[in-house]
Amino acid sequence: MARGFRQKIHQKNTENSGFGDNASGRFINKDGLPNVNRKGVNIFNRFSWYHTMLDLSTFQFLSYLVIAYILVNLFFALIYYLIGVEHLTGIDKSDPINEFIDVFFFSSQTFTTVGYGRIAPVGFMASLVATFEAFLGLLTFAIATGLFYGRFSRPRAYLKFSDIAVIAPFKESSALMFRLAPFKNNALTDADVVVSTAIEVIEDSVPKTNFYQLKTQLSKINTLALNWTIVHKIDEESPFYGFSGDDFKNTNIEIIVHVRAFDEVFSNTVVQRSSYVSKEIIYGAKFIPMYYPDKENLSTILDLDKINDYQNADLPVFAEEQL
Repeated sequence: MARGFRQKIHQKNTENSGFGDNASGRFINKDGLPNVNRKGVNIFNRFSWYHTMLDLSTFQFLSYLVIAYILVNLFFALIYYLIGVEHLTGIDKSDPINEFIDVFFFSSQTFTTVGYGRIAPVGFMASLVATFEAFLGLLTFAIATGLFYGRFSRPRAYLKFSDIAVIAPFKESSALMFRLAPFKNNALTDADVVVSTAIEVIEDSVPKTNFYQLKTQLSKINTLALNWTIVHKIDEESPFYGFSGDDFKNTNIEIIVHVRAFDEVFSNTVVQRSSYVSKEIIYGAKFIPMYYPDKENLSTILDLDKINDYQNADLPVFAEEQL
């Protein structure tokens, strides 16, 4: 089990992280959302359902819509069936299964306001339920249309982060590295990155989480078209100065990444976050290049399948002594 770092870190602890020193667990999940569970309010006020529906994957979003559509129609079909199929004209009354199937499809036609006309309500109760269902269908499809548009038009960075970070040789020393790359055909410019780290330290036998800003070799690039390897050199100005391989493995460490860029198509700023914890940091490794020219040397191929590919690498002898 990971434990706090017991040696003194000379870098200044930053207080603008947004997390207190007594927060626990992972601070930022891999999807970029804070790892915070809220209490004190009921579930209906705890979540923004609009944000939740926009953040769902496409498969989840479509699945929920289809399931909700089927359940709603089953609910109304049951109501019509309990009222009595004799209050609906054009029902196949050969057996109960055919009756319920006809009632279900009548419900779906009413809900979508299609109304083919073969089946129609007769009587006050059936007509009242059909009127309410048609009204609910109009509202539901208006909301679904808004969600579709919101998901389609929402500015996103569409960045893929490597699943791992590495401690690699760098300029006769060592550095913490991870990489990211755009995975869609969006055009990102003026991209900048802010990297910080949370390190659990032991002070007076009490565990405490300190936050430090990590200086990167290149914090801003003009165009983000290929992969971008973020490099933090481990030197006297780094909070990881003096860390050994065992320290990286056994200390509670989290690397928090915040990337911001300008999307030319949306003409808007997009933001994406991620993080790496101790078990996702590989000591003594380096990334393998993930882009190369095509056969005709007319364009560059960015192989996103290689974003996590690495090979073992020996750190310089004096760097190992330094760490």
